[in-house]
Amino acid sequence: MKKESQVIFDRNVVEFVTVAAEFCKYLEQAEGCRRTAIVDTLLKILPLLYLKASMLPPCETMGEERLENYVTEDAYEILRMTLAGILAEKDDYLDVFVSDMKYSDQPITRYISEDLADIYQDIKDFIFVFQLGLNETMHDALARCEENFGLYWGQKLVNTLRALHDVKYSQPDDEEEEEEEEEEYNIYAPTHTRR
Repeated sequence: MKKESQVIFDRNVVEFVTVAAEFCKYLEQAEGCRRTAIVDTLLKILPLLYLKASMLPPCETMGEERLENYVTEDAYEILRMTLAGILAEKDDYLDVFVSDMKYSDQPITRYISEDLADIYQDIKDFIFVFQLGLNETMHDALARCEENFGLYWGQKLVNTLRALHDVKYSQPDDEEEEEEEEEEYNIYAPTHTRR
């Protein structure tokens, strides 16, 4: 068995691919979801995604060809806007792990929706190339994804996780209060029975 085949079919790679595909699928189906549901799900899947990415076996690019990108600017922007609409006023947060921060006397604002779209873009491109089923290309997609995790989206993921934690556990927001009011109303609302 060739070296690239051993790596791409490693148990940790298969588990990462599974979690990565679920993450992408969930974000693609986010439209119309409540903020509380999105936040709860992301607080569960993001740590798992980070864990599985950190367990990937080391690999280096083998081919010279540039890998295809699946996520277009339009698809990225549609996803980002969908998430921004769901998160509404809870979308922004202050980021302290930005290299520009040391040169700034002002906090740097980031957006959960943008960070999630960035993570999605990298992972979806990986999944797309991986699904083509060509061993060398799969290996190179894995190497690129692993490198980008270390340099780019791994830090975005943990920053976003911190921001999502704040959304869930900070003071109750209007949506939660509305949900509680709806539940109370439904308890006391008269029910009509047919005879």
